[in-house]
Amino acid sequence: MSASVLIIDDSVTVREQIIRSLESSGLFTRYYEAEDGLEGLKKLISSPVDIILCDLEMPRIDGFKFLSMLKARPDLQNVPVLILTGINNRDQKIKGLERGASDYITKPFDPEELVARVKVHLKIKKLQDELKRSNELLLELSNTDHLTGLFNRRYMMEALNKEVQRSLRKGGNLSLIILDIDHFKLVNDEFGHLQGDVVLQKVAMLLQKELRNYDCAARYGGEEFVAILPDSSLEEAVFVANRIRLAVQDARFNGTIAKLSLTVSLGVSCFSTGQTTTVDGFIKMADDALYRAKAHGRNRVEFQDTEISSPPKTCTASPTLNSTEPQ
Repeated sequence: MSASVLIIDDSVTVREQIIRSLESSGLFTRYYEAEDGLEGLKKLISSPVDIILCDLEMPRIDGFKFLSMLKARPDLQNVPVLILTGINNRDQKIKGLERGASDYITKPFDPEELVARVKVHLKIKKLQDELKRSNELLLELSNTDHLTGLFNRRYMMEALNKEVQRSLRKGGNLSLIILDIDHFKLVNDEFGHLQGDVVLQKVAMLLQKELRNYDCAARYGGEEFVAILPDSSLEEAVFVANRIRLAVQDARFNGTIAKLSLTVSLGVSCFSTGQTTTVDGFIKMADDALYRAKAHGRNRVEFQDTEISSPPKTCTASPTLNSTEPQ
């Protein structure tokens, strides 16, 4: 695996000595140099490295100030810093370690000791990176529905709570779509659960495709899905819901379900600043609208009982039913 190192020292001679010592070990494929902490920080931002060797006494920005600047940047805090110093002072060492240094190397340094200490901290850095990746993967798995790849219900509820709080704090609309696959039980009964899983995956893919990057799509449970649409009015959300409905209606399948004709029913609600409803009440409004869509014939979009100034252009609105009927 290729690794990189940044050497910060105001002495060209010292930098050359360090590079020669490290080159013999074959630890690194890329070497970056800087004369002081300020130049080192600029190099670090443009070219991230695996480890830093930094002199303590330098013009402009010394080693202590450099450590403080690193500490202020979360993206750079995990890079190990080995301090190089010609002053064997206990208080200075403690000060550097408290500010984030991983180790100290006293100049003039022994090349073998330098390489040995660098190896140790590279190994620690590698283990930390692997642990971080594992934790990120576990977090992703805990938030994801394993079948569809969408977010799961737990994550959706957390996201919806955050979006409601943001809407209350900053103003603006927040819309919610609940989707249910029509007659999904018949799909499982006739074609089996494996083909039913194919249908669920297809609907999930079509749902995600019709949403914006910052919308949240989740599997709510069974054959139900949810889409959270920040900064979207009720009218805009109904437009999106109809787009999703038509995409599913036009979907084609292969194999044993090639002749399957699939439809979905959708319920839409909108949370606006000034409303007193709870998050559960917000979900219930969309859920009630979904039940009306089911009761009124399926393959349709219904929305909460509130006025929409004008129906979306791609569908026909029915003011008596608060719905958009299939085309």
